[in-house]
Amino acid sequence: RKTILITGCAGFIGSNLAEKLISNGNYIIGIDNFDSYYSREIKEKNISQLVSSSNFKIIEDDIRNQKVMENLISESDIIIHLAARAGVRPSIENPMLYQSVNIEGTNVILEAMRKLNKKKLIFASSSSVYGNNKSIPFSEKDSVDFPISPYAATKKSGELLCYTYHHLFGIDVACLRFFTVYGPRQRPEMAIHLFTDLIEKVLEIKMFGDGSTARDYTYIDDIIQGIECVIENLKGYNIYNFGENQTTTLKELINIISKKLGKNPIIKTM
Repeated sequence: RKTILITGCAGFIGSNLAEKLISNGNYIIGIDNFDSYYSREIKEKNISQLVSSSNFKIIEDDIRNQKVMENLISESDIIIHLAARAGVRPSIENPMLYQSVNIEGTNVILEAMRKLNKKKLIFASSSSVYGNNKSIPFSEKDSVDFPISPYAATKKSGELLCYTYHHLFGIDVACLRFFTVYGPRQRPEMAIHLFTDLIEKVLEIKMFGDGSTARDYTYIDDIIQGIECVIENLKGYNIYNFGENQTTTLKELINIISKKLGKNPIIKTM
């Protein structure tokens, strides 16, 4: 049995991961600041099944709070750092906040680990670090020196900080580049959640471009299974792409959701 700290535990990936790891007999410490990026109610619902478990405790605080992080990390065998300010477009509007939460927050965790001699970290990165990379499929060996949003830049910075602490202090780190994760509890502003809601209510959906842009959507259970494998093989410094192996165009996505709901979408081309 391991004691595992999950930052961003009340979020989409965090809450699903906590449930799975508890079912495997682990003890989970969660921290979440219930950020107003989306409704607190959603996050509370995400962890509603967890709070009754004797193998779970949740702390409401900020990852930038050094004292709190040191206390939680001192109790933990593995740290899974999922907490971040998310979203590409909002990061362009408020880059300083993203820098503070995503870079400074990650540094607080790494520094606490160094101080307490903790050696196991899983860091949630993002496929957005690839920017406008032309070579397909994306490879972990590709250069990611050209991020095209502050959000992507903070994730690349997080990977670099992780490598520095691995090199200097022997911390074992896995950086996971997630490719558009979907499934139950997906964040409300993400395309699948948003489109489903609007089509169900027979409201207009905005489609940017001609609908030919494509993404690699990855189901939450596959992400969780991947994280479980990483926990068992956490050694050295590694970067892993966590994605499906096929892309879906925006148009196809809208058609799939419409078909499942048995409703015609009202599309406004942007």
